[in-house]
Amino acid sequence: MRPAIFLDRDGVIIENCENYVRSWDDVCFIEPAIRALRQIAPLDVAVIVVTNQAIVGKGQMTLDEATRINERVVSEVRRRGGRIDYAYLCPHAEKDNCDCRKPKPGMLLRAAHEHDIDLAHSFMVGDAISDMRAAQAAGVHCALVRTGRGAGELARCSGEMWFDVADDLLDAFAAFQSFRIAA
Repeated sequence: MRPAIFLDRDGVIIENCENYVRSWDDVCFIEPAIRALRQIAPLDVAVIVVTNQAIVGKGQMTLDEATRINERVVSEVRRRGGRIDYAYLCPHAEKDNCDCRKPKPGMLLRAAHEHDIDLAHSFMVGDAISDMRAAQAAGVHCALVRTGRGAGELARCSGEMWFDVADDLLDAFAAFQSFRIAA
């Protein structure tokens, strides 16, 4: 078994869009995230994207279109010298009450099962409390980044913080390295 770094996509690797990322034209990479993914690339950890894409469940995009955007994000990260090993997406809307939509841990648990991931030594980075709750439910240490929705999510926290806070993915990578040394 090996550890993983789980990453939300929108707000962590690419900018959030108010009305969802609907096409490649909407994709804008967060540059510190690219630098972090370059630093993570040589490490012996799985790098796994876990992203909710309710736009599919709402019928505003097909699953194939959402999957193609994910694949292109992975390809572009690799082209820029970073690494993402696997990408999972939940295509369901919140009303569907599925097991994979964060804050439920389904995507993390599925990835762990499929890729022999040691969840207790893994790390999740997201920009939403739902990301933190999914990590917590899976037994994964986590960090909320201030990019994307993170700053707003952090402002709404009522002092209950069981997660690390980082400015961006590059800053969260430093927290991951400290966590890894301590583990």
